[in-house]
Amino acid sequence: MKPARLTGAVVLRPEGPRRDVLAVAGKRLGDGPSLDAVTIDLGGELVFPGLVNAHDHLHVNAVPPLRARGPFPNAYLWAAAFGEHFRDPEVAAAVAVPRAVSCWQGGLKNLLAGTTTVAHHDPWDPALDDARFPVGLLRRFGWCHSLGQAPRDGLRGTLADRLARRLGGGPRFGPPVGRSFAETPPGAPWIIHLAEGTDEVARGELAALDARGCLAANTILVHGVGLGEADVTRVIDRGAAVVWCPSSNLALFGATLAPRRLFDAGRLALGTDARLSGARDLLDELRVAAAHGDLTPAELLRVCTVDGARLLRMPDVGALAPGLRADLVVVRDDGGDPHARLLACRRADLRAVVRDGRPAVADPDLAGWFAAAGVEAVPVTLDGRPKLLARELARPEVLALEPGLVLG
Repeated sequence: MKPARLTGAVVLRPEGPRRDVLAVAGKRLGDGPSLDAVTIDLGGELVFPGLVNAHDHLHVNAVPPLRARGPFPNAYLWAAAFGEHFRDPEVAAAVAVPRAVSCWQGGLKNLLAGTTTVAHHDPWDPALDDARFPVGLLRRFGWCHSLGQAPRDGLRGTLADRLARRLGGGPRFGPPVGRSFAETPPGAPWIIHLAEGTDEVARGELAALDARGCLAANTILVHGVGLGEADVTRVIDRGAAVVWCPSSNLALFGATLAPRRLFDAGRLALGTDARLSGARDLLDELRVAAAHGDLTPAELLRVCTVDGARLLRMPDVGALAPGLRADLVVVRDDGGDPHARLLACRRADLRAVVRDGRPAVADPDLAGWFAAAGVEAVPVTLDGRPKLLARELARPEVLALEPGLVLG
């Protein structure tokens, strides 16, 4: 792959948007273009860093949502309602898909919406180690599912057993909480669902976690709907963080957290929580976040780029700066606030998504970029729009699972 020189675009760098030139050298952004660089003219475009989805369950994005209507008082009662749901023929068919295929579909649905980095909160699958996997993944971390669904004393509860078997087998709920926290590598994030609901059970979970000695600077709490003001203060004081998943929270519990204090303290990331309960993708999640919080478009972009990358301890993604991964999202410039422009986009509106310096999906008029990068592309239709998709991503069994994506 030849070095590339991207010209003419307004680039959303950490210090702010400005018309600039981006140099791409292999998988990284360079200090300046080399003499043999191929010029890609992006005049009239905006270039954003690839988005960071701080929470997804990649392998369940094709499972239809629970038909039972909420709000549920807490996530454990939502999970308990799955018994009947598994009898739905559509659900049974989705659960029967090989896990490697469903993981790929989860990766592809993220990529199509400009997300190039994902934290997968579930057991690791060998499919995630494929060098061609659609997105970059958080790899150095510890986790367990939640306080109420983690095994205790080496045994698994009835609910955990049932869901683990139905949603892909294996130790879905991870090791016991204390052991998982203790075994997490130094400096790596430790991730757990917490305070996922509005009742006393959810509201009491932060104190319970703290009593176990598991609230620390590397602790990342997913959801946090039941956190009170004093809880938020404790999270901030300990240097912990929260992944906000507003669409999932609203669908399940009819409520979500207030993001401002966590954002101002630099302790907030954004996640989708998979289509099983959340939005279609991170672009849709951004719009829900904008409607149910007081963060500006520029602040929301920070939550799913630089802040998300920092909290996940992934220093080479989330921004456009020399030495970082060349993960990019290209959007047509309408002359207004570029941050608001991204929030107005749906996935078919994206001009291009680039991962590791190579175009992965783009509009047909950017075919020359694929050729210059040595990427073979195939025509697809995405939500009614013609696109080009890197051939290595166009796996028929994966495309068949992704609504709105058709080969040819």
